[in-house]
Amino acid sequence: MISQQAYRPVSYASGNGYPEWPRGMAPAGTMQPMQPMTGFPPQVSSGSPMTPTGTVVQVQTPQYEQSYIENILRLNLGKTGTFYMTYENNREWNAKIFKGILEAAGRDHIIISDPATGKRTILLMLNLDYATFDEPLLYQYPGVIGNPGGSPVR
Repeated sequence: MISQQAYRPVSYASGNGYPEWPRGMAPAGTMQPMQPMTGFPPQVSSGSPMTPTGTVVQVQTPQYEQSYIENILRLNLGKTGTFYMTYENNREWNAKIFKGILEAAGRDHIIISDPATGKRTILLMLNLDYATFDEPLLYQYPGVIGNPGGSPVR
């Protein structure tokens, strides 16, 4: 049979709740409390150079608008376009064509107006198949240095 000894808690003496330094390492009363780190390393964008001392050299890179359809349409506001749309599971009309002056373009919508009536129509980008224009378009591909207003595409 194995005999079990009773549990006896043990208390250890320590100075002010902190362990004491071994003698000879630091004179009594000279130990400074550790301060929490408050600073963060600088944020470095990918490819930024760094000096040997750890200083980040900020390089100003030109910002270009990415080549998304809404950005191309925004460069061509005021032009007349024909917008070909399809609507799935629609019994009345599956495809519809809208023609009008391009007034605005967002991530998910296009606003056109009919010059004869002044009626404005909001079209969803989700339904856009393609658009045609009867005049040259302004277009700037990202990263290509050129005319900030874009270059005509014929």
